[in-house]
Amino acid sequence: MTATSSAAQAAAVTPPEAASKQGSKTTRLIIASSIGNALEWFDFVAYGFFAVIIAKLFFPVGNESLSLMVTFATFGLSYLFRPLGAILLGWYADKVGRKAALLASMSMTVVGTLICAVIPTYASIGILAPIGILVARLLLALSAGGEFGSATAMLTEHGSKRKAFMASWQFSSQGAAALLAALAGFLLNHYLTPEQIASWGWRMPFVFGLLIAPIGLYIRRYIDEVPHTAPAAQAAGTAAVETATWQLQTLRVLVSMGILSVSTAASYLMLLYMPTYAIKQLHLPQSTAFAATAVSGAILMFGAPFMGMVADRFGRTRVMVLSSVLTLCTIYYSFVWVSQAPSLWVMMAIMVWAGILKALYFGALGVVLSSIFPPATRVRGMGISYSLGATIFGGFTPFMVTWLVARTGNPVAPSFYLMGCAALSLISIAVYHLRLKKYL
Repeated sequence: MTATSSAAQAAAVTPPEAASKQGSKTTRLIIASSIGNALEWFDFVAYGFFAVIIAKLFFPVGNESLSLMVTFATFGLSYLFRPLGAILLGWYADKVGRKAALLASMSMTVVGTLICAVIPTYASIGILAPIGILVARLLLALSAGGEFGSATAMLTEHGSKRKAFMASWQFSSQGAAALLAALAGFLLNHYLTPEQIASWGWRMPFVFGLLIAPIGLYIRRYIDEVPHTAPAAQAAGTAAVETATWQLQTLRVLVSMGILSVSTAASYLMLLYMPTYAIKQLHLPQSTAFAATAVSGAILMFGAPFMGMVADRFGRTRVMVLSSVLTLCTIYYSFVWVSQAPSLWVMMAIMVWAGILKALYFGALGVVLSSIFPPATRVRGMGISYSLGATIFGGFTPFMVTWLVARTGNPVAPSFYLMGCAALSLISIAVYHLRLKKYL
């Protein structure tokens, strides 16, 4: 093709056509970057819903409570491998490219989900069954550790001026996953007998995830690499930039973890603890667990991108401060209300309010975390911060609030923990705003 014909062809592309192509490219990028995070959260929620069955089938230690504890211990142990995944896949993303890391992360997710979907139970293969489940959880943990940083960096670096909106899709995908997992749990419990669920029904969410995963791999294979993080561009980086970044890394990681604290604690409190709280403390029906998770997931799914647009227009830290202050001022009274008037509708009203506050915070969170770290070490920095934050303020949240209720005998005690996290986030946002350089 000659230069003349190329120029003529380029000129023939009208502005509407160019806008349409750009819009299609952006849509593919959002789907490719978010689908892995969605699958991991879907698996995470599904594992929690069927933990009792998994305990009986894979960890039969002769005591039902002990079996369940071992099941959740296996789940918790996997969190220790998230920082390792952030380091390994983060290094790979920063050196080779975001796209390559996203493909590696999705491949690990596929293998981990496949093991959960097909592995025989303890009755069939003995000790290999719990070992297999542990291997699956570790693979998914390694994948999750590197997924968030790579995907969020890809979304914020692709050139759009609406960076908060783009990054917010990571959290929208979490909401979608929680909604789908809750619907799957409801449908399985509604249409299958307990015997069918115990026999094969509990595997269906993992099979569903396994069917979606190849689509994610295909889409990720055909997205464009971010230009300034392509290998050639990485090779042009200087050692001085790398050294300066890691000299300040401790402060950046600590500030990032502090910023994450309220959002992470709120997510785990609402998705994991509140259904248990509704059943054990308020004696509400089991269907409340699915309804509460579905409501929270739906609000986050649709609300996070909208709040991302709000953050792009009115300021990132402003919306995060507003969310943290509202959480600090209202969460105590929300728990007082539901403990004094326990009902499904009161629980739903609180979940709606909590979902709005989460969406408001998540709308700006992704781009704020991305802006803390320079491109040369962005994925590693975000991945390590997110993994450690999820472990400390997420994985330990159900334990902490359960301990608070048992220790104080006060059903509103979980609000104290979330209020403390909100205060920590406000302090961290202030440090970010006043002390740290913004790279986006």
